[in-house]
Amino acid sequence: MATQAQVDELRAKMAGERDALAAALRGMAEDVAEYRPPDRDGEDGWSVKEQVVHLAQMDARYRAWCERSVRQDRPDLDTPDDGAPAAPDERPAFAIEQAHEAPLGRLVEEMDRQRDLTLAFIEGLSLDDLDRTSRNRMFGELNVLQWLRSYYRHDRMHVAQVQGRPSEYQPRFREGEPDQRR
Repeated sequence: MATQAQVDELRAKMAGERDALAAALRGMAEDVAEYRPPDRDGEDGWSVKEQVVHLAQMDARYRAWCERSVRQDRPDLDTPDDGAPAAPDERPAFAIEQAHEAPLGRLVEEMDRQRDLTLAFIEGLSLDDLDRTSRNRMFGELNVLQWLRSYYRHDRMHVAQVQGRPSEYQPRFREGEPDQRR
């Protein structure tokens, strides 16, 4: 069973990785934030702005997965959700294709807004909720606490990309990395 100490550690790591990301983005020029490394593929070839939009989108997606995991008994996240869709004000404001149409500061605000929604969701969870499980093709079966831990690991990976260095963290996809542009 999940413990309060694990929740406290989760919050601390989420804050720490997001602080590292904020530091990497602080004062970044728009042209630098729009640069796409021409010699890289997949997410490694994204601009900083595209990564920021992706982080906002994944915050919302992982949160929806966790919400569904709490609401349903062991859901298959690859199937349509028969529950209520996210409220319009909780949906990400930008698609990756729109990343270069907005200033970096606005994209960061949206990323932070999505994280605030996630933190509010976490506040409402019981320790029992953190043990509820779900599954999908990408990662297999995880409990809510494991899904939530993926937030700070995902942030860590993108902090490294923003800083132009290899990430120490690599997600363990069951069937290879999915194309996040689709």
